[in-house]
Amino acid sequence: MDEFIAYGSSTELPTIHVISDSVGLTAQAVARAAAAQFGVTNPVIEVLPKVRTFEEISAFIDEHSAVHRRNTGDGRMLVFYTLVDRALSQQFADYAAGRDDIVAVDLVTDAIGAIARMTGREPSTKPGGLHVADQYYFRRIEAIEFTIAHDDGRNPQELHQADIVLLGVSRSSKTPTSIYLSQQGYKVANIPLDPTTEPPAELEQIDRTRLFGLMTTPEVLIGIRQRRLGRASAVASRYADPEYVYRDLEDARALMRKLGCIVIHTENRAVEETAQEILRYYERAHPPSADMIGSA
Repeated sequence: MDEFIAYGSSTELPTIHVISDSVGLTAQAVARAAAAQFGVTNPVIEVLPKVRTFEEISAFIDEHSAVHRRNTGDGRMLVFYTLVDRALSQQFADYAAGRDDIVAVDLVTDAIGAIARMTGREPSTKPGGLHVADQYYFRRIEAIEFTIAHDDGRNPQELHQADIVLLGVSRSSKTPTSIYLSQQGYKVANIPLDPTTEPPAELEQIDRTRLFGLMTTPEVLIGIRQRRLGRASAVASRYADPEYVYRDLEDARALMRKLGCIVIHTENRAVEETAQEILRYYERAHPPSADMIGSA
């Protein structure tokens, strides 16, 4: 069986297995949030999506348990599952309860049941309900496409179309933060700042409540750049040279002051934390519309 999808890198935490009758995004998000509580931001996740039969699940479990037992001597499995088909979900729950080597976490049954009890309504039991191609979905897609087209200073003549504009020196998390925000439905452009390059004149026309400067400390930035360069550091040493980095940050800070940017520090922060702080400022001036609230 080879239909599963693997994410993440090796960690001290066990592999988290996700089983879903949709694409498994909900369970993956919960898995990453849970792993972060143990200091792991990129856990190993193996996903079995689009499940329709119990036979698919049992084959996945048997294969992966055997692999783990062969590789580590421990065949136990941690499983997060989102199965809205009640019969299939119950069948797997009974199966997992009868095996000592499976720790299974049902992420949707109790939530669906609670809403049904409160409303008196029956759930649809249709997989993938969160990802229906409605106006919220299309807004996200449009935002992601815009953000990719305006990454790293591209198409500055269209900056006025962005919901949010990010400024920052190289390796200050501009692109990851932009992509994360776009997945929430925000059109984001990011502009790289470099002592040898003039920033686009269009920045002067951007509403200051949409303009955010990403800042970090010299020590953190030097470390990131040195790791980025690796063996090439001897050739391109100026990029991570402390004097150059200090100048890079000072010039960026001066420009941010001149433009009136809201400055957000990114050191020792996950991308999600940086994005949430940006949105706290942004949404004070631009309260979310009904369609943005619906897309959360």
